[in-house]
Amino acid sequence: MNRGYWNRPVTFETMTLGMYRTITSTAQAARVLLEDWPVDEGTAWSVAQQKCLAALEGGIDHEEARQAFLLAAEEADVFVRD
Repeated sequence: MNRGYWNRPVTFETMTLGMYRTITSTAQAARVLLEDWPVDEGTAWSVAQQKCLAALEGGIDHEEARQAFLLAAEEADVFVRD
């Protein structure tokens, strides 16, 4: 399986204040969205899940999945560090 490594990783604050996690691939993003996301609802969250899975199946570009992940983080009010 092509894990879909990203050119620019995404680092975000976890549910534990001051703890950060860096996502480097679409596969990691999909796992976080499905198993360890602070909310389990929302349009951007749902779209991000779908896009990550589609990218892993080769249906869309991994950068599109990365952008969807960032929108899901914004929707969930998850702090993303530049």
